[in-house]
Amino acid sequence: MIVVEMAQNSTGIDLERVRKSVERGGTSCRIVSGREASYIVASDGTDTSGVSALPGVRKVNAVSCCYPLASRAVRPGSRPVEIAPGVVLGEGDPVIMAGPCAVESRDQLLETALAVRKAGARILRGGAFKPRSHPYAFQGLGSEGIALLKEARKASGLPVITEVMSPEEAEWVAPHVDILQVGARNMQNFSLLKVLGRLDRPVLLKRGMAATVEEWLQAAEYILAGGNDRVILCERGIRSFDRNTRNTLDLGVIPLLKSLTHLPVVADPSHATGRRDLVLPMSLAAIAAGADGLLVEVHCDPGAALCDGPQSLDPEEFSRLMTAAKRIMEAVREEGTPWQRMLAR
Repeated sequence: MIVVEMAQNSTGIDLERVRKSVERGGTSCRIVSGREASYIVASDGTDTSGVSALPGVRKVNAVSCCYPLASRAVRPGSRPVEIAPGVVLGEGDPVIMAGPCAVESRDQLLETALAVRKAGARILRGGAFKPRSHPYAFQGLGSEGIALLKEARKASGLPVITEVMSPEEAEWVAPHVDILQVGARNMQNFSLLKVLGRLDRPVLLKRGMAATVEEWLQAAEYILAGGNDRVILCERGIRSFDRNTRNTLDLGVIPLLKSLTHLPVVADPSHATGRRDLVLPMSLAAIAAGADGLLVEVHCDPGAALCDGPQSLDPEEFSRLMTAAKRIMEAVREEGTPWQRMLAR
């Protein structure tokens, strides 16, 4: 892939001139206008002789991977994602997102929201729309759930994240929440990813349960290619042959991704293990491996939960997790993550 990066002070005329120069050889290209920079992406074999000398061109990159905008080859260094004033993923200590798998009622959501805020969570999670494996399971409250999330955000002061499952859903939900989540089953819903690329909202992209790292980054590329550069990757476990846990949390993928992409990486130990007794140790391991954040399921009464009760922590358990996590964060601050130590060599 050939990626032409335009300077920040380049004009529309500069961009059009470069596009015509790239297409002169019969190669089609794509213009990507992001918040920080604009790019022209073309296929291998494109004749770019003379392009670097055109006005407004900052750099011409030849990239061997098929996710150029997500790669460090085009954008070296890490790129933090601002969620709300004072809440930034990928900068400083890991950001903890916590809350119920599904929004079930006003009392349930508000009680949980206030509890996770008190324990130190920075973002409230809650599903208004739930993709379930069979049609008879609780599917979420829909628009009523979005209204309750807005109320919980006001009461707790926490920005909120919720899952969207279709392009139409994403467009009307976006103005009401702070992060749009793409679930594992929709990682390759390309119609949804294209729409998310046009929306002005951070997107948390979960890894598909059988997706390779390359497929995952290609899915992220769809969003980036639409112009939305606020993408967060979430490792939520991959499916294996072992049934002792719900999935297998791929901790090795965290430092691997840090070497491949500038996008923040978070871990979801709740869906990865499916067992509340494993959520705390896997949370600590993910932080030690270099995760920029965690997505943890917390319910005020897990035994009565309509969705994923066995993997949900109660407020007291979550408070213990946060206390232990702070100790790991302090150690990481002093010693650095494996990826940070690699860079220091």
